[in-house]
Amino acid sequence: MPDETIQALNIKPDGVYIDGTLGGGGHAGLIMDRLTTGVLLGIDRDENALASARLHVPGITAVHGNFHDMPAIMEAHGIGKADGVLLDLGVSSHQLDTAERGFSYRFDGPLDMRMNPAENDLTAAEIVNTYSQDALTQIFYQYGEEKYAPRIARAICILRDKCPIETTHDLVSIIEFALPIKAKRRDKHPSMRTFMALRIAVNDELAPLAEALIQIIHRLHTGGRIAVISFHSLEDRIVKHTFRKLAHPCTCPRDIPYCVCGKKPQLRVITRNPIVPGPEELTQNSRANSAKLRVAERL
Repeated sequence: MPDETIQALNIKPDGVYIDGTLGGGGHAGLIMDRLTTGVLLGIDRDENALASARLHVPGITAVHGNFHDMPAIMEAHGIGKADGVLLDLGVSSHQLDTAERGFSYRFDGPLDMRMNPAENDLTAAEIVNTYSQDALTQIFYQYGEEKYAPRIARAICILRDKCPIETTHDLVSIIEFALPIKAKRRDKHPSMRTFMALRIAVNDELAPLAEALIQIIHRLHTGGRIAVISFHSLEDRIVKHTFRKLAHPCTCPRDIPYCVCGKKPQLRVITRNPIVPGPEELTQNSRANSAKLRVAERL
């Protein structure tokens, strides 16, 4: 949803904008096209993504880091507050299409899934080969919403004792072995939910998200906007509830006539319902199928 996202940011030519999940620089390039004297800061955990963005978006300040640490990164680059922040959550197309990164069940490669290999020692291979059956079940349930989590976890624990699970196709084979026939007839790939759950666990994507959103919003100018694209129901739920909490912070009982708690709204939610891709975009990019865009404005 590039057009919808850029329009939602309401970009000012002289404003300060931050792409907290830079990726290959697709959104960043569109933002830069609308700036004259403005500033664009891009942040990403993946050094390969930063190199690509620097090549394709001249003039951008591309920084290695995590958007969870955005206030500190802004301060280090002399930015007090921003006029707009974009977060495109999840894994990038480049990461999915690079077999050696181990994110995709479509390609055979090492079972890695780290977005920042230089600073993260935990791989998906370590999780599936060392975590207990109960821990694996919890990960697949909680992060992948996989209804067959116990069956998959049990199969992993049985088969890893015979041979370590080292590649993506090793894991795909185990998942397909574990699932009942009816589950293999699902519209989506049988391994999709398990792979997504492992990626989230490896990169600790959900736990810090709500607090990161709050800290970022506090660093927006009045009238500044935050646009968040999510591809997972759990991510979208966190974004929705965080926006709602900051837009309606009053904790007074509903039966009293006026507010006495003194908590004032910090946000105005722009998207009552999330913006989703249209049929034309889905025809060109099937990966956008689960994307949801939510936008809010700092009061």
